[in-house]
Amino acid sequence: MVDGRPLTEEALLAYAAEIRDVVIGSGLTFFEAVTVLAFHVFARERVEMAVMEVGLGGRLDATNVIVPDVSAVTNVAMDHSDFLGGTLREIAREKAGIMKPNVPFVTTETASELRAVFEDVALERGTSVSYLEPEEIRDVSVSGEHTSFSMTTESWGDLEVRTPLVGRHQATNAGLAVATLDRLPRDRRPGSAAILRGVSEVEYHGRDELLVIDGVTWLFDVAHNTAGILSLVDTLDRLGLPGPTTALVGVLGDKDWASMLPPLFSRVDRAVLTQPPTAPPERRWNPASAAAVVADITELSVEEDFVRAFEKARLASADGGTVVVTGSVHTVGGAMRLLEREPLRRFAE
Repeated sequence: MVDGRPLTEEALLAYAAEIRDVVIGSGLTFFEAVTVLAFHVFARERVEMAVMEVGLGGRLDATNVIVPDVSAVTNVAMDHSDFLGGTLREIAREKAGIMKPNVPFVTTETASELRAVFEDVALERGTSVSYLEPEEIRDVSVSGEHTSFSMTTESWGDLEVRTPLVGRHQATNAGLAVATLDRLPRDRRPGSAAILRGVSEVEYHGRDELLVIDGVTWLFDVAHNTAGILSLVDTLDRLGLPGPTTALVGVLGDKDWASMLPPLFSRVDRAVLTQPPTAPPERRWNPASAAAVVADITELSVEEDFVRAFEKARLASADGGTVVVTGSVHTVGGAMRLLEREPLRRFAE
């Protein structure tokens, strides 16, 4: 995305051709190659400011070759533990690997033992850690259309912030974004009007995204770990969506579905377990095995074929109910495609 729009296929292929020999000659992985391509695109398009998201962990991630103006981490949860470590402290140290000397680092992490990890790494790297405390996000209000809150900043004073993203956690996330901008060098820091406008116009599809289509309420959430599911459950509790509520769930095989599914299933009337349609073969889960573990929580069915599972969930809530689609980006993307609501579709039309 450059200036709010995805690059055209023609431009992307042209830029890829310019670095093709170097990428292939270096034997890069797919993610490394895409990261190089992104850096090249941003340079050729003369991007003034870029937001780079880490792919996996931080310390050894391909994006970590940059020296940013400011770094941020939301929180630390158990995810990708086969690569990042089997404890939260180990994962925190991997995430802290993005710290650079004299580059501000800000986080919303609240656990004291994980803050200690961040502070140890900051001392090693010659930088400091600042925290956005939970109580700094005040007067949070969540509806089906937006989330609003208040916060106080060093650069702009008190702000009344409103984001179209739905959920208590989105207030925390938006607050962290504002706090991150607050720590930019003065000559690169936007004004308060630009801050508020930017947050109010943000698009983040598939994360507690609500759509009403042909009388059915759809809630899409790409939550793929226990922390994400708990945020989704909190949002469900706050919104009071129309019933009956059916969960359409497809998870990747390397995720902790045994911890993810019970909190969600305790909030829905029924669930359909399926195979994420674009999941790589080596990362597919066994929904039947999962169903055997969690069958006593809610009415449950298994349908491996994603299209049939989608229709089963839709019909179960067809009389003005709600379908919650979650478990993976692959699952949410597949459902959006069937509904012809793909996030970037409008740019192609």
